Amino acid sequence: MSDTPREDVPSRKKFFYPVIDQLRAYLIKYDREVKLPVQYSDLLRFNFHTPLLNKDGSDTLWQTVYYDESEMKELFPSLTYIYALLHTDGDTKAMEHLSVARIDYCTFGNSKPFRIRIINRLNDNYDHFYIKVSDASRIYGLELEHILSPNRILYISNGNTLIEEHIPGLPGDVFINHRITTSKFNQIRICKEFVKFNERCFVRLLGDMRSYNFVVDITPDIEGNQYRIRAIDFDQQSYEGRRKFYLPHFFKENNILVNLGMKFINETTMKQYQEEERSLIAQRVRMARVRLHDLMKIMRIDEISPKEKIQQLAVDLGEYHKSTAFEHCTTMGQILTEHMHIILTKTKP
Repeated sequence: MSDTPREDVPSRKKFFYPVIDQLRAYLIKYDREVKLPVQYSDLLRFNFHTPLLNKDGSDTLWQTVYYDESEMKELFPSLTYIYALLHTDGDTKAMEHLSVARIDYCTFGNSKPFRIRIINRLNDNYDHFYIKVSDASRIYGLELEHILSPNRILYISNGNTLIEEHIPGLPGDVFINHRITTSKFNQIRICKEFVKFNERCFVRLLGDMRSYNFVVDITPDIEGNQYRIRAIDFDQQSYEGRRKFYLPHFFKENNILVNLGMKFINETTMKQYQEEERSLIAQRVRMARVRLHDLMKIMRIDEISPKEKIQQLAVDLGEYHKSTAFEHCTTMGQILTEHMHIILTKTKP
């Protein structure tokens, strides 16, 4: 994180890429492909919508949508069943006291997701999940997060529909604006986690991790808090052509975290944290080598980015690594394979 922070923005709205047969077979093999009673297109049949405001009365960019009574009778039980598929492998006996409390729709962003609020009628506790249009690059992002990060990811796919769990945590922009002024001890831990998160994103080429695309999970510890930053948006997995797009510290939305790191972490300590994270990723690669091999074999032949972006990233990473390994790359999967090999090989004793 030695370069001067600046914003690096996507060149244009991201394309959607279909799930090829090989990737569908992978999803079936690893129990990600499940027959669903509801498709994304079914949720588009709402009658009207109202803006969803937060507790301060500000627009959240989400719309609460409403359906005909006949539509709700068919739709809501199916949505509860999908929640059961995510959390109890479809066992609905434990879900009889659950119901759909609200459906929200967001037109901001690439995936235009529906967010389903499920409420427990016994104690008014609630949870969420999301229904989106299936996109190959997003699926690669979810799988790589599941395999290479310290987090496990719940999602299922069916045809053109993608179901994702809600990832809990404080939105990064809210955290930065309201929770960053804590003790020095906690701030140092925050800086350490941001360095490690920055490294995780770069190693697996997950882009666009500005503050509103990640959450901060805060866990009280014996002294102070422990922090973990988790990505919540995987649309920009190996898509853009600029190396800096895969480094969260280049986004202006994250400048406060960058400046905090410059205050509390010197270069030697930063490199230590980077090496620690790369070592952990290398261990996860070894533990899940068969699954990762299956995934990367498909990603290397899949088209998930325009040709000009692939060429641009190959040149950029070739110059960064001072390597000719990227000259033959014609897909993002090939670039990611070479990039991970170079980075993780350096972590070996």
